[in-house]
Amino acid sequence: MDKFTTHQGLVAPLDRENVDTDAIIPKQFLKSIKKTGFGPNLFDEWRYLDHGEPGMDPATRKPNPDFVLNQPRYQGASILLARQNFGCGSSREHAPWALQQYGFRAILAPSYADIFFNNCFKNGLLPIVLPESAIDKLFHEVAAFPGYQLTIDLQRQVVIKGDGTELPFDIDPFRKHCLLGGLDDIGLTLQHKDAIASFEAQRLASKPWLAHTF
Repeated sequence: MDKFTTHQGLVAPLDRENVDTDAIIPKQFLKSIKKTGFGPNLFDEWRYLDHGEPGMDPATRKPNPDFVLNQPRYQGASILLARQNFGCGSSREHAPWALQQYGFRAILAPSYADIFFNNCFKNGLLPIVLPESAIDKLFHEVAAFPGYQLTIDLQRQVVIKGDGTELPFDIDPFRKHCLLGGLDDIGLTLQHKDAIASFEAQRLASKPWLAHTF
């Protein structure tokens, strides 16, 4: 997965509490056996006025002009501002896939559902927890200033506003290490590939019958 070190990006505000994973990526799009292609259907039932199904061309559909991600001022946003309990509902890993493939690198919210929170880290998406008072202020600032951007410095664990104000956040040291290094579960395992290869060679030498199939 891509490394996350420092990121500066446009902020899009999703002013709704308890956004569940079926809203993030509706169930009909889980039929795909691939890990890619979910970005166009992020928040599908909110982004479009017609019903979406896998394989539909987004260019032929009817966008909802009132939905935040369809508004011109938020085009290209890579930081999502959200409310409490974001990512609740089912445990589908497709939810962080869809957010990341749409273009988001980080989410700012007061709280998240646990499984969604864990899935984000496993896929290179940074979910930052900030106090509700700080989130409220960010919503006001994003609404007041078109083109509102933030900078996230993961190494220093701060969100930096345009005026230089810094909002510190906590993160588990191991998760921070993985994001900085771009290491998912497979990447972590491959760090030990030489040791794994050595073990396999020794095991085969001592038990050659394991190489045979029946």
